[in-house]
Amino acid sequence: MDYPFAVESQYMMRAIEIARLGMSRVSPNPMVGAVIVNNNKIIGEGYHQAYGGPHAEVHAIESVKDKALLTDATIYVTLEPCAHYGKTPPCAELIIKSRIPRVVVGIKDPFAKVQGRGIQMMKDAGIEVIESFMEDRCYELNRRFFTFHSKRRPYIILKWAQTLDGYMDIDRTQEAYGQPTWITNDLSKIAVHKTRTDEDAIMVGTQTAVKDNPSLSVREWKGGNHPLRILLDLNHRVPFEQNLLDGSIPTVVYSYSKHENQKNLTYIVIDKEKPLWDQIFEDLYKRNIQSLIVEGGPYTLNTLIQEQLWDEARIFLGHGFFQGGVKAPAFPGKMVSRDYIDNSNLIVFRNE
Repeated sequence: MDYPFAVESQYMMRAIEIARLGMSRVSPNPMVGAVIVNNNKIIGEGYHQAYGGPHAEVHAIESVKDKALLTDATIYVTLEPCAHYGKTPPCAELIIKSRIPRVVVGIKDPFAKVQGRGIQMMKDAGIEVIESFMEDRCYELNRRFFTFHSKRRPYIILKWAQTLDGYMDIDRTQEAYGQPTWITNDLSKIAVHKTRTDEDAIMVGTQTAVKDNPSLSVREWKGGNHPLRILLDLNHRVPFEQNLLDGSIPTVVYSYSKHENQKNLTYIVIDKEKPLWDQIFEDLYKRNIQSLIVEGGPYTLNTLIQEQLWDEARIFLGHGFFQGGVKAPAFPGKMVSRDYIDNSNLIVFRNE
């Protein structure tokens, strides 16, 4: 049964909504949601819940109590059903075996083993397939996944806090090192730790590691996954006593010279004669790191901005003034959201 676009869009929006429940649990797989409709009624739904586990289509089909209804149903899937054997059997094959006659696909899968093969498999079986339905919304859902596969690097998120007059730090003397400069509020701190649980990795440079002695943990958000910690310390200037080198969380350190690996500490040698970020991104790509938060200081942030190596910027705007100090980066970007967190703001920009 064909439905008007407004009705079908509601079903796809529901699939997108439940797909988000897999955030931080399915990487490096994409978030996927599926909704099954018969006679204008949702009879089943599911989402990809954990990496290595059943895909969204499997959960959705299993949730349908009367399987006979599948033969006159439409399944709405945010991402093209897979066509290969990986950790699970092909979902396109399951849809065919379930005799579902119509499939609405949000966006094609860029993964080399799929890339239209799932759609073609279903078409060859006589299934009606509607492609690229609400494609922009489905791309937004998995922008990290698509960036990773198209650019062969993580989705780069720049993050910093700044005052109303545009400063991200005071001019601290060495005696003032060890604690970050406080700009926002406790709720913002919790929000920062929550967003860390959603991403694969988090990076700081040498100066930030020395000045602030960060842990880059998610201690303010109980039950969250710790992202891989990454330290850019090319000349081994960060003291071994710093929190980032305590071995409590898996950590990768990029430097120009060799260093013996230790518990949860992996040292990667960077070639001085080759582009720095190309080497870092190549290594992260091999590690299946699809998203990276950069919480570095102005040097690291400005370098990525100048080289156009960023996708999103999250700025926590405090309510005070420093009237001098370390200037926050200036950058071109389109503001996509603004949220109020008590007396501070979280403003998100995209590099477009």
